[in-house]
Amino acid sequence: MAQVARPAAVSKSRPAAVSKSRLTTVVFAVLAVALTFLPAAHAQPTIPRPDPDPFYAAPPDLAGRGNGDVLRYRPVDVSRFGNADGWQILYRSTNSTGGPLAAVTTVMVPRGGVDGPLVSYQAIINSLGTECGPSHTLFNGQLQEAPTLRVLLARGWAVALPDHLGPYSAYGAARLGGQVTLDGIRAVQRLPEARLGRSPVGLTGYSGGGMATAWAGALAPTYAPELPIVGVAPGGVPANLNELATGLGTAPHPLFGLAFAATLGLEREYPSRMMVSADLSPAGMSLRDQIENDCSQEIIDAGANRSAAEVAKDPMQIESPLARSVFDENSVLFYGGAPRAPVHIWQGSGDVLAPVGSVATTVRNWCNAGTRVQFDVVPGDHGPAAIEGIPGAFGWLGDRFAGAPAPSNC
Repeated sequence: MAQVARPAAVSKSRPAAVSKSRLTTVVFAVLAVALTFLPAAHAQPTIPRPDPDPFYAAPPDLAGRGNGDVLRYRPVDVSRFGNADGWQILYRSTNSTGGPLAAVTTVMVPRGGVDGPLVSYQAIINSLGTECGPSHTLFNGQLQEAPTLRVLLARGWAVALPDHLGPYSAYGAARLGGQVTLDGIRAVQRLPEARLGRSPVGLTGYSGGGMATAWAGALAPTYAPELPIVGVAPGGVPANLNELATGLGTAPHPLFGLAFAATLGLEREYPSRMMVSADLSPAGMSLRDQIENDCSQEIIDAGANRSAAEVAKDPMQIESPLARSVFDENSVLFYGGAPRAPVHIWQGSGDVLAPVGSVATTVRNWCNAGTRVQFDVVPGDHGPAAIEGIPGAFGWLGDRFAGAPAPSNC
Protein backbone atom coordinates (compact mmCIF):
# COMPACT_ATOMS: atom_id res chain seq x y z
CA MET A 1 0.00 0.00 0.00
CA ALA A 2 1.22 3.50 -0.73
CA GLN A 3 2.58 5.32 2.29
CA VAL A 4 2.19 9.01 3.04
CA ALA A 5 5.54 10.83 2.95
CA ARG A 6 6.72 11.58 6.46
CA PRO A 7 9.59 13.57 7.96
CA ALA A 8 12.45 11.81 9.73
CA ALA A 9 11.74 12.64 13.34
CA VAL A 10 10.93 10.92 16.61
CA SER A 11 7.71 11.75 18.41
CA LYS A 12 7.08 12.04 22.09
CA SER A 13 4.26 12.88 24.47
CA ARG A 14 3.49 14.35 27.85
CA PRO A 15 1.07 13.04 30.50
CA ALA A 16 -1.80 15.37 31.19
CA ALA A 17 -2.33 17.19 34.45
CA VAL A 18 -5.48 15.22 35.27
CA SER A 19 -6.09 12.09 37.31
CA LYS A 20 -5.11 8.83 35.64
CA SER A 21 -8.61 7.49 36.25
CA ARG A 22 -9.86 10.02 33.70
CA LEU A 23 -6.75 10.54 31.60
CA THR A 24 -7.68 8.07 28.90
CA THR A 25 -11.33 7.35 29.69
CA VAL A 26 -12.44 8.77 26.35
CA VAL A 27 -9.27 8.15 24.35
CA PHE A 28 -11.12 5.77 22.06
CA ALA A 29 -14.66 7.09 22.49
CA VAL A 30 -14.58 8.73 19.09
CA LEU A 31 -12.79 5.95 17.25
CA ALA A 32 -16.02 4.36 16.07
CA VAL A 33 -18.06 7.50 15.60
CA ALA A 34 -15.84 10.10 13.93
CA LEU A 35 -14.93 8.08 10.86
CA THR A 36 -16.45 7.91 7.40
CA PHE A 37 -14.58 5.90 4.79
CA LEU A 38 -16.44 6.54 1.56
CA PRO A 39 -15.41 10.06 0.41
CA ALA A 40 -14.33 10.67 -3.16
CA ALA A 41 -11.26 12.66 -2.13
CA HIS A 42 -8.79 11.56 0.51
CA ALA A 43 -7.57 14.28 2.88
CA GLN A 44 -4.01 13.62 3.94
CA PRO A 45 -3.17 12.71 7.55
CA THR A 46 -1.38 15.22 9.69
CA ILE A 47 2.30 14.64 10.34
CA PRO A 48 4.13 16.18 13.26
CA ARG A 49 6.85 18.78 13.04
CA PRO A 50 10.33 17.24 13.07
CA ASP A 51 12.05 17.60 16.40
CA PRO A 52 14.41 20.58 16.08
CA ASP A 53 17.15 18.58 17.80
CA PRO A 54 19.14 16.86 15.00
CA PHE A 55 19.78 13.90 17.30
CA TYR A 56 16.29 12.60 16.44
CA ALA A 57 16.72 12.66 12.66
CA ALA A 58 16.92 9.26 10.95
CA PRO A 59 20.19 8.60 9.09
CA PRO A 60 20.09 8.02 5.31
CA ASP A 61 21.05 4.35 5.66
CA LEU A 62 18.13 3.52 8.00
CA ALA A 63 16.55 0.94 5.68
CA GLY A 64 19.76 -1.07 5.57
CA ARG A 65 20.08 -1.35 9.33
CA GLY A 66 18.67 -4.11 11.52
CA ASN A 67 16.04 -3.81 14.24
CA GLY A 68 17.63 -2.62 17.45
CA ASP A 69 20.77 -1.30 15.77
CA VAL A 70 22.20 1.75 17.54
CA LEU A 71 22.14 4.65 15.08
CA ARG A 72 23.62 7.23 17.45
CA TYR A 73 23.72 7.90 21.18
CA ARG A 74 24.69 10.57 23.70
CA PRO A 75 25.15 10.84 27.46
CA VAL A 76 22.47 12.64 29.47
CA ASP A 77 22.43 13.85 33.07
CA VAL A 78 20.02 11.69 35.10
CA SER A 79 21.39 12.57 38.54
CA ARG A 80 17.99 13.94 39.58
CA PHE A 81 16.73 10.35 39.64
CA GLY A 82 19.58 8.82 41.65
CA ASN A 83 23.22 7.84 41.48
CA ALA A 84 23.07 6.75 37.87
CA ASP A 85 24.53 7.33 34.43
CA GLY A 86 22.26 7.96 31.48
CA TRP A 87 22.22 7.79 27.71
CA GLN A 88 19.76 8.46 24.95
CA ILE A 89 19.86 6.08 22.00
CA LEU A 90 18.47 6.53 18.51
CA TYR A 91 17.82 3.07 17.10
CA ARG A 92 16.17 1.29 14.20
CA SER A 93 12.73 -0.26 14.54
CA THR A 94 9.83 -1.20 12.25
CA ASN A 95 6.41 0.36 11.71
CA SER A 96 3.06 -1.37 11.33
CA THR A 97 3.48 -1.98 7.61
CA GLY A 98 7.05 -3.31 7.82
CA GLY A 99 8.87 -0.09 6.99
CA PRO A 100 11.91 1.19 8.89
CA LEU A 101 11.71 3.91 11.51
CA ALA A 102 14.09 5.61 13.93
CA ALA A 103 13.02 5.62 17.57
CA VAL A 104 14.54 6.86 20.83
CA THR A 105 14.95 5.33 24.27
CA THR A 106 16.51 6.81 27.39
CA VAL A 107 18.38 4.45 29.69
CA MET A 108 19.48 5.07 33.28
CA VAL A 109 22.05 2.71 34.83
CA PRO A 110 23.06 2.65 38.52
CA ARG A 111 26.71 3.60 38.75
CA GLY A 112 29.06 0.68 39.23
CA GLY A 113 26.58 -1.89 37.98
CA VAL A 114 27.41 -4.47 35.31
CA ASP A 115 24.75 -6.70 33.75
CA GLY A 116 22.29 -5.90 36.53
CA PRO A 117 18.53 -6.18 35.97
CA LEU A 118 17.04 -3.98 33.26
CA VAL A 119 13.44 -2.77 33.39
CA SER A 120 11.86 -1.39 30.23
CA TYR A 121 9.30 1.05 31.60
CA GLN A 122 6.61 2.10 29.14
CA ALA A 123 5.30 5.46 30.30
CA ILE A 124 1.80 6.76 29.65
CA ILE A 125 2.07 8.82 26.45
CA ASN A 126 -0.79 10.91 25.07
CA SER A 127 0.29 13.35 22.37
CA LEU A 128 0.65 14.23 18.73
CA GLY A 129 3.78 16.37 19.06
CA THR A 130 7.48 15.68 18.76
CA GLU A 131 8.58 17.35 21.99
CA CYS A 132 6.33 15.59 24.48
CA GLY A 133 7.72 12.11 25.18
CA PRO A 134 9.92 10.57 27.89
CA SER A 135 13.13 11.56 26.14
CA HIS A 136 12.05 15.17 26.79
CA THR A 137 9.68 14.97 29.76
CA LEU A 138 12.25 13.16 31.88
CA PHE A 139 14.22 16.40 31.88
CA ASN A 140 11.61 19.16 31.86
CA GLY A 141 9.61 18.00 34.89
CA GLN A 142 6.54 16.90 32.90
CA LEU A 143 6.80 13.13 33.43
CA GLN A 144 4.29 12.31 36.15
CA GLU A 145 5.78 8.85 36.64
CA ALA A 146 9.21 10.20 37.62
CA PRO A 147 8.91 9.15 41.31
CA THR A 148 8.38 5.56 40.17
CA LEU A 149 11.69 5.62 38.31
CA ARG A 150 13.52 6.66 41.46
CA VAL A 151 12.08 3.60 43.21
CA LEU A 152 13.33 1.28 40.47
CA LEU A 153 16.83 2.79 40.44
CA ALA A 154 16.98 2.56 44.23
CA ARG A 155 16.51 -1.19 43.85
CA GLY A 156 19.68 -1.28 41.76
CA TRP A 157 17.82 -1.82 38.50
CA ALA A 158 18.62 -0.07 35.23
CA VAL A 159 15.61 1.58 33.61
CA ALA A 160 14.91 2.23 29.92
CA LEU A 161 12.05 4.44 28.77
CA PRO A 162 11.24 4.17 25.06
CA ASP A 163 9.31 6.83 23.19
CA HIS A 164 7.01 3.99 22.22
CA LEU A 165 4.60 5.90 19.97
CA GLY A 166 7.28 5.98 17.30
CA PRO A 167 8.58 8.88 15.22
CA TYR A 168 5.17 10.18 14.09
CA SER A 169 3.43 10.01 17.48
CA ALA A 170 1.03 7.31 16.34
CA TYR A 171 -1.17 7.64 19.40
CA GLY A 172 -3.39 4.53 19.67
CA ALA A 173 -1.14 2.20 17.64
CA ALA A 174 -0.49 -0.32 20.42
CA ARG A 175 1.18 -3.05 18.37
CA LEU A 176 3.69 -0.51 17.10
CA GLY A 177 4.39 0.34 20.73
CA GLY A 178 5.30 -3.28 21.42
CA GLN A 179 7.73 -3.40 18.52
CA VAL A 180 9.39 -0.10 19.42
CA THR A 181 9.71 -1.32 23.02
CA LEU A 182 11.42 -4.56 22.04
CA ASP A 183 13.83 -2.87 19.66
CA GLY A 184 14.62 -0.33 22.37
CA ILE A 185 15.70 -3.17 24.67
CA ARG A 186 17.90 -4.55 21.90
CA ALA A 187 19.51 -1.15 21.47
CA VAL A 188 20.18 -0.73 25.19
CA GLN A 189 21.82 -4.15 25.37
CA ARG A 190 23.97 -3.33 22.34
CA LEU A 191 25.34 -0.10 23.85
CA PRO A 192 28.69 -1.04 25.43
CA GLU A 193 28.73 1.95 27.78
CA ALA A 194 25.51 0.83 29.46
CA ARG A 195 27.08 -2.49 30.55
CA LEU A 196 23.76 -4.32 30.15
CA GLY A 197 24.59 -6.78 27.39
CA ARG A 198 23.72 -9.84 29.46
CA SER A 199 21.13 -8.35 31.79
CA PRO A 200 17.85 -10.10 32.57
CA VAL A 201 14.98 -7.95 31.35
CA GLY A 202 11.60 -7.11 32.86
CA LEU A 203 8.83 -5.03 31.28
CA THR A 204 6.20 -2.92 32.98
CA GLY A 205 3.82 -0.04 32.33
CA TYR A 206 0.27 1.07 33.00
CA SER A 207 -2.69 2.07 30.82
CA GLY A 208 -1.27 3.11 27.43
CA GLY A 209 2.10 2.00 28.74
CA GLY A 210 0.44 -1.25 29.77
CA MET A 211 -0.78 -1.77 26.20
CA ALA A 212 2.76 -1.36 24.85
CA THR A 213 4.05 -3.69 27.59
CA ALA A 214 1.46 -6.40 26.93
CA TRP A 215 2.09 -6.21 23.20
CA ALA A 216 5.86 -6.38 23.69
CA GLY A 217 5.45 -9.48 25.84
CA ALA A 218 3.14 -11.17 23.33
CA LEU A 219 5.30 -10.27 20.31
CA ALA A 220 8.65 -11.16 21.87
CA PRO A 221 8.65 -14.92 21.06
CA THR A 222 8.51 -14.18 17.32
CA TYR A 223 9.70 -10.56 17.00
CA ALA A 224 12.64 -10.64 19.43
CA PRO A 225 13.10 -14.24 20.63
CA GLU A 226 16.72 -13.66 21.66
CA LEU A 227 15.90 -11.14 24.39
CA PRO A 228 16.34 -12.51 27.94
CA ILE A 229 12.91 -11.38 29.18
CA VAL A 230 12.18 -12.89 32.58
CA GLY A 231 8.91 -11.14 33.37
CA VAL A 232 6.16 -8.97 31.86
CA ALA A 233 4.06 -6.85 34.26
CA PRO A 234 1.42 -4.67 32.57
CA GLY A 235 -1.46 -3.00 34.36
CA GLY A 236 -4.70 -1.30 33.33
CA VAL A 237 -4.50 -2.75 29.83
CA PRO A 238 -7.22 -1.77 27.32
CA ALA A 239 -7.21 -5.17 25.62
CA ASN A 240 -10.03 -4.65 23.10
CA LEU A 241 -10.08 -1.34 21.22
CA ASN A 242 -13.34 -2.17 19.44
CA GLU A 243 -15.00 -2.60 22.82
CA LEU A 244 -13.80 0.82 23.83
CA ALA A 245 -14.72 2.39 20.53
CA THR A 246 -18.31 1.13 20.57
CA GLY A 247 -18.91 1.15 24.31
CA LEU A 248 -18.17 4.76 25.22
CA GLY A 249 -20.55 7.63 24.65
CA THR A 250 -20.40 10.54 22.22
CA ALA A 251 -21.77 13.32 24.40
CA PRO A 252 -19.52 16.33 25.07
CA HIS A 253 -16.73 15.32 27.43
CA PRO A 254 -13.89 17.24 29.10
CA LEU A 255 -11.33 14.79 27.67
CA PHE A 256 -12.73 14.53 24.16
CA GLY A 257 -9.50 16.01 22.78
CA LEU A 258 -7.58 12.86 23.72
CA ALA A 259 -10.11 10.70 21.88
CA PHE A 260 -9.85 12.87 18.80
CA ALA A 261 -6.04 12.81 19.00
CA ALA A 262 -6.07 9.00 19.10
CA THR A 263 -7.95 8.83 15.81
CA LEU A 264 -5.39 11.16 14.25
CA GLY A 265 -2.55 9.04 15.61
CA LEU A 266 -4.00 5.87 14.13
CA GLU A 267 -4.52 7.66 10.83
CA ARG A 268 -0.80 8.51 10.81
CA GLU A 269 0.10 4.85 11.22
CA TYR A 270 -2.59 3.47 8.85
CA PRO A 271 -3.12 6.28 6.31
CA SER A 272 -4.77 4.07 3.67
CA ARG A 273 -7.26 2.53 6.11
CA MET A 274 -8.05 5.14 8.77
CA MET A 275 -9.15 8.07 6.61
CA VAL A 276 -10.22 10.27 9.49
CA SER A 277 -9.31 13.62 7.95
CA ALA A 278 -11.53 12.98 4.92
CA ASP A 279 -14.63 12.98 7.12
CA LEU A 280 -13.94 16.00 9.32
CA SER A 281 -16.28 18.94 9.42
CA PRO A 282 -14.81 22.45 9.23
CA ALA A 283 -14.78 22.51 13.02
CA GLY A 284 -13.03 19.15 13.05
CA MET A 285 -10.38 20.28 10.58
CA SER A 286 -9.77 23.39 12.66
CA LEU A 287 -9.33 21.31 15.82
CA ARG A 288 -7.08 18.85 13.97
CA ASP A 289 -4.81 21.63 12.74
CA GLN A 290 -4.74 23.20 16.18
CA ILE A 291 -3.53 20.07 18.03
CA GLU A 292 -1.41 18.29 15.42
CA ASN A 293 1.82 19.13 17.27
CA ASP A 294 0.47 19.37 20.81
CA CYS A 295 1.11 17.55 24.07
CA SER A 296 -1.56 16.16 26.36
CA GLN A 297 -2.67 19.23 28.28
CA GLU A 298 -2.94 21.38 25.17
CA ILE A 299 -4.96 18.63 23.48
CA ILE A 300 -7.28 18.34 26.48
CA ASP A 301 -7.80 22.10 26.67
CA ALA A 302 -8.52 22.43 22.94
CA GLY A 303 -11.03 19.57 22.86
CA ALA A 304 -12.71 20.05 26.22
CA ASN A 305 -16.47 19.37 26.16
CA ARG A 306 -16.61 18.86 22.41
CA SER A 307 -18.04 15.75 20.72
CA ALA A 308 -17.88 13.57 17.64
CA ALA A 309 -21.04 15.20 16.28
CA GLU A 310 -19.19 18.51 16.22
CA VAL A 311 -16.04 17.32 14.44
CA ALA A 312 -17.36 14.71 11.96
CA LYS A 313 -19.47 15.23 8.86
CA ASP A 314 -21.56 12.14 9.64
CA PRO A 315 -20.74 10.53 13.00
CA MET A 316 -23.39 7.82 12.48
CA GLN A 317 -21.34 5.94 9.89
CA ILE A 318 -19.48 3.79 12.39
CA GLU A 319 -19.26 0.31 10.94
CA SER A 320 -16.30 0.49 8.56
CA PRO A 321 -14.63 -2.92 8.22
CA LEU A 322 -11.35 -1.10 7.59
CA ALA A 323 -11.57 0.75 10.89
CA ARG A 324 -12.53 -2.37 12.79
CA SER A 325 -9.63 -4.28 11.28
CA VAL A 326 -7.24 -1.59 12.52
CA PHE A 327 -8.79 -1.74 16.00
CA ASP A 328 -8.48 -5.53 16.03
CA GLU A 329 -4.84 -5.41 14.89
CA ASN A 330 -4.06 -3.20 17.88
CA SER A 331 -6.10 -5.19 20.41
CA VAL A 332 -3.91 -7.68 22.24
CA LEU A 333 -7.05 -9.74 22.97
CA PHE A 334 -7.18 -10.80 19.32
CA TYR A 335 -3.48 -11.46 18.78
CA GLY A 336 -2.80 -15.13 18.23
CA GLY A 337 0.52 -15.24 20.06
CA ALA A 338 1.27 -15.25 23.79
CA PRO A 339 4.19 -14.26 25.99
CA ARG A 340 6.80 -16.90 26.63
CA ALA A 341 7.98 -15.14 29.79
CA PRO A 342 5.85 -15.23 32.96
CA VAL A 343 3.24 -12.48 33.28
CA HIS A 344 1.86 -10.49 36.19
CA ILE A 345 -1.12 -8.41 35.09
CA TRP A 346 -3.34 -6.29 37.28
CA GLN A 347 -6.65 -4.60 36.58
CA GLY A 348 -9.12 -2.48 38.55
CA SER A 349 -12.36 -4.20 39.46
CA GLY A 350 -14.31 -1.11 38.42
CA ASP A 351 -12.20 -0.05 35.45
CA VAL A 352 -14.47 1.47 32.82
CA LEU A 353 -11.62 2.24 30.43
CA ALA A 354 -10.20 -1.28 30.43
CA PRO A 355 -12.98 -3.65 31.48
CA VAL A 356 -11.87 -6.72 33.40
CA GLY A 357 -13.73 -9.11 31.08
CA SER A 358 -11.56 -8.53 28.03
CA VAL A 359 -8.40 -8.72 30.11
CA ALA A 360 -9.61 -11.95 31.73
CA THR A 361 -10.21 -13.44 28.27
CA THR A 362 -6.73 -12.38 27.18
CA VAL A 363 -5.28 -14.01 30.28
CA ARG A 364 -7.23 -17.19 29.55
CA ASN A 365 -5.84 -17.25 26.01
CA TRP A 366 -2.31 -16.88 27.35
CA CYS A 367 -2.83 -19.54 30.00
CA ASN A 368 -4.11 -21.93 27.33
CA ALA A 369 -0.93 -21.24 25.35
CA GLY A 370 1.19 -22.33 28.32
CA THR A 371 2.14 -18.93 29.77
CA ARG A 372 2.38 -18.70 33.55
CA VAL A 373 0.11 -15.77 34.45
CA GLN A 374 -0.61 -14.17 37.79
CA PHE A 375 -3.81 -12.15 37.26
CA ASP A 376 -4.73 -9.78 40.08
CA VAL A 377 -7.98 -7.83 40.20
CA VAL A 378 -7.49 -4.90 42.58
CA PRO A 379 -10.12 -2.50 43.95
CA GLY A 380 -11.03 0.65 42.13
CA ASP A 381 -11.33 2.34 38.76
CA HIS A 382 -8.48 2.98 36.33
CA GLY A 383 -6.52 5.56 38.33
CA PRO A 384 -6.72 4.09 41.84
CA ALA A 385 -5.93 0.64 40.47
CA ALA A 386 -2.59 1.92 39.16
CA ILE A 387 -1.45 2.91 42.63
CA GLU A 388 -2.93 -0.22 44.21
CA GLY A 389 -1.13 -2.59 41.87
CA ILE A 390 2.33 -1.07 41.39
CA PRO A 391 3.95 -2.39 44.61
CA GLY A 392 2.90 -5.94 43.83
CA ALA A 393 4.14 -5.67 40.25
CA PHE A 394 7.57 -4.41 41.34
CA GLY A 395 7.83 -7.11 43.99
CA TRP A 396 6.91 -9.72 41.39
CA LEU A 397 9.60 -8.43 39.02
CA GLY A 398 12.12 -8.57 41.84
CA ASP A 399 11.32 -12.25 42.35
CA ARG A 400 11.80 -12.92 38.63
CA PHE A 401 15.19 -11.20 38.68
CA ALA A 402 16.10 -13.33 41.71
CA GLY A 403 15.23 -16.51 39.82
CA ALA A 404 12.28 -17.54 41.97
CA PRO A 405 9.62 -19.76 40.35
CA ALA A 406 6.81 -17.67 38.85
CA PRO A 407 3.39 -18.05 40.50
CA SER A 408 0.30 -18.64 38.40
CA ASN A 409 -3.42 -18.57 39.02
CA CYS A 410 -4.41 -19.75 35.53
